Amino acid sequence: MLFGAILILSWLALLIRYPGKALPISLAALIGLGLVASWVLWQEGRETRHLAHLELRLVYAPQRCPADRPLALELKNGSDAALLELRWQIAAYRPGDSINLAQRLYESPRYSGPGELLPGATWQDCLPLPSLRSGYRASTLEFRAERLQGQFAR
Repeated sequence: MLFGAILILSWLALLIRYPGKALPISLAALIGLGLVASWVLWQEGRETRHLAHLELRLVYAPQRCPADRPLALELKNGSDAALLELRWQIAAYRPGDSINLAQRLYESPRYSGPGELLPGATWQDCLPLPSLRSGYRASTLEFRAERLQGQFAR
């Protein structure tokens, strides 16, 4: 923080002392910074639009999946770009309720998707349950994927 304050004070001193030379350089730096910021915002918006086209369904299905991984997952890439990487967290809710019953523990499972999923393709897998608060059974809960983070091909 001290370094930033010194840098700003030095820039102001140069701007006051040599405005003819410092002003064009400052404007060029400001334009460059604006271009970088707009590019980052555009990339972030692009990823958000692609993530909005993903269909991810989670169903408690112990009859279809192994006992240690009873959550059936179906992921469909509805975007027009190939999905390269996907990470998410699983939340558990009672039907009609808004309180997340999945505990966020350090040893909780980490969830990630397929390596590459082409546009229009579907991926299915079985996942382990997140740690639930005591007194709740998985068969009575709805599971949702939250905090999706993904990377798409350009």
